Amino acid sequence: MSHCYATQGHDSLNQYILHMADNSLVLGQRLCELCTHAPILEEETALMNTSLDLFGQARNWLDYAVARNPQLGDCDALAMGRDERHFLNLLLCEQGNGNFADTMARQYLFDVWHRLTLQALCLSQDSQIAAIAAKSIKEVDYHEQRSRNWVIRLGDGTQQSHDYMQSAINDLWSYSDELFVQGEDELQLVAQGIAANQADIEGQWRTTVSQTLIEATLTQPSPTDCFQKFGGKQGEHSEPFGLMLAEMQSLYRAHPGAVW
Repeated sequence: MSHCYATQGHDSLNQYILHMADNSLVLGQRLCELCTHAPILEEETALMNTSLDLFGQARNWLDYAVARNPQLGDCDALAMGRDERHFLNLLLCEQGNGNFADTMARQYLFDVWHRLTLQALCLSQDSQIAAIAAKSIKEVDYHEQRSRNWVIRLGDGTQQSHDYMQSAINDLWSYSDELFVQGEDELQLVAQGIAANQADIEGQWRTTVSQTLIEATLTQPSPTDCFQKFGGKQGEHSEPFGLMLAEMQSLYRAHPGAVW
């Protein structure tokens, strides 16, 4: 069955919904790649639980997108049938797992943004968006607590763990500015009281992250130290993302529409 993915950009609200869905879907997929690779058994369980939480959130967003536009097919078709250019996730979410410090730094930087964005969306004039946000934020609060604890634990641990976490923060900082970029269509949704205003969220995010880095004895990268990267929300992704997507979608594309 053919679905109208190419026309999603004509519906700015659905594009925003897909952006929220794709953030959770892509990061959830990255985390599930770590199954059997966590450093300790407790973290194995925590990583997979976080992944499952994110998949559940993605499903809620995707179901709403389909409810608004049945031509998109269904939740599975949106997750598994879209090409790379039709994914609207932040670049931060698709970055590779790297070592454990890389994984937890990526998680923390996203978790703070995710919590603040969901807090704003709980007040959305769109009742379904508000409901999804209210349900999701309970899980995301825990995600942030856990990832923050690991940033501090590794940053203020041994010299080796400190160096690993500092390197992770340095590398991932290049994706931080994209968190707060909003195009004209999204700003119209902000004006209507539907979408979160990232101009308000940015200051809160930077303050929260800065306080955590200080507690972790880590140095916040300066603007001149890293080249900021953008494009995820416009469907412009990295080469590793395409490889991840191919693996994630392989079964669905081999047997489209199959159920079991």
